[in-house]
Amino acid sequence: MRIGTTNEIWALCRQRRLRIPEIGQAAAALAPEIEQQRERQGLQAGGPWHFISRGLPKDGETLFDWSICRPVIWAGRENGAAGLCHLPAVPVASVIHAGPLATLFGEGYAPLLAAIRESGRTLTGESREVYHDWTGAGEDRQTIEIQFCLAD
Repeated sequence: MRIGTTNEIWALCRQRRLRIPEIGQAAAALAPEIEQQRERQGLQAGGPWHFISRGLPKDGETLFDWSICRPVIWAGRENGAAGLCHLPAVPVASVIHAGPLATLFGEGYAPLLAAIRESGRTLTGESREVYHDWTGAGEDRQTIEIQFCLAD
């Protein structure tokens, strides 16, 4: 587990209320839409995709708030950019998960949450997945940074 602070990010984002099993389908539908918007607005990609969860449940049936965000380089132009959201710098506990998506919860989330509990840190209810290397659903090797936002 690594404790640190994220960078402030500007990103093109879409939000949905969904269940964990619906994330893949939502991401597949929304990512191309966001990329097209980025290109139309002349924005340069500013980093890997972020999936942000608020109130991530422990089961596949409970609805929660989820966002897919594509960081962009934005110089604060007067006209702004539609769909642009600001992700402030926040303290996080994080770990890099390198492996298939099927093991993300058991080998990534679970040990990180246990380490956070053991450390006595307080969670805010927001978590993020940063897709540093995504080779496609079902592939054996993904590199995903799991971040849990900390209250202290």
